[in-house]
Amino acid sequence: MISGKAIKYGNNVNTDVILPGKYLILTLDPMELAKHAMEGLDPLFFRKAQGGAIIVAGRNFGCGSSREEAPLALKHAGVSCVLAESFARIFYRNAINLGLPVLECSGVSGKVEDGDELVVNLGTGTIKNRSKNLTLRATQLPEFVMEILGDGGLIEHLRKRGLK
Repeated sequence: MISGKAIKYGNNVNTDVILPGKYLILTLDPMELAKHAMEGLDPLFFRKAQGGAIIVAGRNFGCGSSREEAPLALKHAGVSCVLAESFARIFYRNAINLGLPVLECSGVSGKVEDGDELVVNLGTGTIKNRSKNLTLRATQLPEFVMEILGDGGLIEHLRKRGLK
């Protein structure tokens, strides 16, 4: 189970907004990158995300370039899960590979407000909005994706299985 407060964004949040490219030439340290996550949309994001925030967004979250540093920065900023109407495919896969849970949930952006208390059950795809006493259904993750997330990402998943 994942729980946390919602931080809400709209449609078409691209990877350059999630993590501006100018920071990629300065550092590769995930914690340093995390300090700049979402700063163009929300200068207080890093502070709000500490302790396990859940991002809620509309359609096409993570569109744009294929930089894996975008989900990495979110994860290290304290985001425990991203819920969206839909994701750009490469962002979705990068997030899974890095161990950041991402769930597609039709209608989520209209049923969750900034600051709502959410509980996400990755195993069932159930999202409970405690603030509004609502239950939503996300697309359930396949078992192999659950294994990758449970192992902390694809690299750790492969290590556990003796693959290099």
